[in-house]
Amino acid sequence: MTVALLAGAALFGASTYQAEIAQWRRAREAELRQDGSWLTVAGLFWLREGSNRFGTDQSNEIALPDGPAHAGAFDLRSGKVTVTMDGRTRPLAADSADTVTVGRLRLSVIHRGPKYGIRLKDPASQARRDFHGLDYFAASEEYRVTAKFVAEPQKIPIANVLGQTEPMDSPGYVVFRLNGQELRLYPVFEAPASGLFFIFRDQTSGKETYGAGRFLNTDLPREEQVVLDFNKAYNPPCAFTPYATCPLPPPENRLGVRIEAGEKKYGHP
Repeated sequence: MTVALLAGAALFGASTYQAEIAQWRRAREAELRQDGSWLTVAGLFWLREGSNRFGTDQSNEIALPDGPAHAGAFDLRSGKVTVTMDGRTRPLAADSADTVTVGRLRLSVIHRGPKYGIRLKDPASQARRDFHGLDYFAASEEYRVTAKFVAEPQKIPIANVLGQTEPMDSPGYVVFRLNGQELRLYPVFEAPASGLFFIFRDQTSGKETYGAGRFLNTDLPREEQVVLDFNKAYNPPCAFTPYATCPLPPPENRLGVRIEAGEKKYGHP
């Protein structure tokens, strides 16, 4: 193959990769803009045992920005949540698609450690109205690396922003070289375990990127290899709403190098 053909092939490969990253970024922003995204999460109310009334009247335990003055009540009894509205009572499953609609709002139950809460999503939230798009480092194939996967199933304690710690399943770890250093990261499984989920922090955290760290998803290992594309590293939900309960990077995933790739910190206060 001639030098010109080799150069052309390399240029085509680079442009194809840039197009792939551009498409990924467009999809990422479209997901944030859509109804029901993290930008619409506008409240989180921890339930007390017993009845928790909700509605727009400030006398309610859960005061809402839309709907009737007294819409109903959530009842927490021994780890079970029910909702009573319009004279009817029904159970609500935590961390599911089970929702309650009040005016333009959607309410759902979350369960974190010993706590149960009501998450409020508002399609007219201030955060959604003010969203101005995302900033990124320039995409570079230098930050798309093939790592060796080492199987070592274990439970890893993962802390969250509430100060709680829960064990999560990790299938092992990946080893790779970047910026002249050998590095290691431990993924965990989300449910369902369709891929690997990395929660990591690097030397850009708190400077160019979100202080608590970033997330990265990959395919499951194939032939003891995992492709890590840090150009697809992204901010956790806590970068967009104070009402998320994000996991934090375990000590093993706090890298001593700068990962100048992927999503930068979100600039909206």
